[in-house]
Amino acid sequence: MTDLLNTEELERLIAAAGGPDRALDEVVTELGADRVNRVLVDEIAFRADLPDVDRLTEVGLDVEHGGATTSFTFTVRPHEPVRVSEGVGDRIAQSVAYSCADLVRELFGSAREHYASRRALKSRFEVANIPGKNRPSLESVLAMQKATAAVLSGIDSRPPDLGALAARYYSDKWGGLHWFTPHYERHLRGLRDEPVRVLEIGIGGFQGAESGGGSLNMWRRYFARGLVFGVDLFDKSPLDRPRVTTLRGDQNDPATLTEIARRHGPFDVVIDDGSHVNEHILTSFAALFPHVRTGGLYVIEDLWTSYLSGYGGDDSTTAGPRTGLGLVKRLVDALHHEEHPPALRGERFAEGAGIAGLHVYRNIAFIDKGVNLDGGIPLYIPRKAFAPNAGAAGGPTSSSG
Repeated sequence: MTDLLNTEELERLIAAAGGPDRALDEVVTELGADRVNRVLVDEIAFRADLPDVDRLTEVGLDVEHGGATTSFTFTVRPHEPVRVSEGVGDRIAQSVAYSCADLVRELFGSAREHYASRRALKSRFEVANIPGKNRPSLESVLAMQKATAAVLSGIDSRPPDLGALAARYYSDKWGGLHWFTPHYERHLRGLRDEPVRVLEIGIGGFQGAESGGGSLNMWRRYFARGLVFGVDLFDKSPLDRPRVTTLRGDQNDPATLTEIARRHGPFDVVIDDGSHVNEHILTSFAALFPHVRTGGLYVIEDLWTSYLSGYGGDDSTTAGPRTGLGLVKRLVDALHHEEHPPALRGERFAEGAGIAGLHVYRNIAFIDKGVNLDGGIPLYIPRKAFAPNAGAAGGPTSSSG
């Protein structure tokens, strides 16, 4: 079986998808067309919608590179994920043909409107059908159309709805426990079509090494050009897939997190959906926020544990400084570091120079990484409020509009 591309090779392929044709062809040749093809068909099967068919149907895919064509068969069954295998199936209803480079661009290229199709399609019902004889049933034609639509949904680059993806991949970020996906959509839409690196703390699944990973798959589908990394205290390596890499580590160990960032960062998005223990939240932020790229985001989920002593929070209506919400409150002050009295400015608020914004919703906070050095309010602006009754003391007695 052809080995899949590793993370660095995938990154090369994704970068080439947005470049000139010659450069892309060269990268495909260097990596090996067979290996690239395996990544492409795996990606299509992963992205494809669940088919709305009432019978088993096969759809073929022919991929050409350098004069050689490789054929694959997508098996479409009612209400099951689309499966793919190499070779030509016995019951192919319709075939789709692409050049390898065009298919790479469709799957991993930058977002833009496609006014000219890159693919060719051929139905078996077009071949050797004499009028009045061997006429296909209407049901067979409709089944072919629906099966082909399911496969092509894995290629067409329409923006997916994040809430629907959360439900599809069993992520708890929407529906039931949380309603986070509208907030994620608002803050991540500008990165959706970029070749991002996403790190999520906490993979989930307590039933074994093969359980969990719903959010990782959601991010893989949402960020069509992205590389997704997940960190968990337990081994989750069976969940590794193209563009999804699991890592083992303790989120309360700064050295481990720093090494992960050194090897796999810098990151465009870091999401803390780990233990929700307040000490761990603070440790992870201190270790990883420096490794978020300018223009990126650090997200902290499940801030409700700030009010629970069982998670190291405070059984109070006011979250203290050693909680996740306490961190957020501190960052609000740090955001305004250039407005602090000059004598009090120091290392405590130095982190504010790298925080461009804060967005807090119920149980979730988004922290924008950016340069926050615009200069404070100039010293010629009065440092005391206007006092309309201060005339007796030599101050102004009325405003001047």
